[in-house]
Amino acid sequence: MSRSVAGEPPAAGRRAAPTTAGPYSVIEWELLTDLPGRVIVAAAQPGPGRPQRGVAAGLAGLDAVAAGRAFDSDLIRAVVAAIYARHDGAPSPAAQLTDLVEVLSACRAVVRVLDRRADPADSAAYRQWVQSVAARVCRAAPAVLPDGALAPADRRLLDRLGGALGLR
Repeated sequence: MSRSVAGEPPAAGRRAAPTTAGPYSVIEWELLTDLPGRVIVAAAQPGPGRPQRGVAAGLAGLDAVAAGRAFDSDLIRAVVAAIYARHDGAPSPAAQLTDLVEVLSACRAVVRVLDRRADPADSAAYRQWVQSVAARVCRAAPAVLPDGALAPADRRLLDRLGGALGLR
């Protein structure tokens, strides 16, 4: 549990402060820290040609987020630290929006924030990391074909996500 400077637990419902004093507003920081979770949920949801994935896919996504702690990017490490520092367990209102169109819109908003405020290397690393989180979810059974390839619907999802993240 995180503690205040005086040692008391933080007030209920309040988020832990960002672990980076970087150039991001509270809203921008929320966008950056909420996007990985939203991508996990969107990638795990069933859709046309995409089966329900279940717990294994969610765990694969969480593992991909946690792997960000070892990245060279200060931004990714700070985002992961902020995600894990959330003490109240309640998702933010933005994290509750998992419709793919809304997630893609959030990706484009994050790209605009990163273009304005982030070091180009951190921006590229963050965008690739978010894409890799989605790819790990999509590769979780049962949607992977016997030869290890992704189902066409999952490839389309990753392509759309990559486009929204400015990777394509």
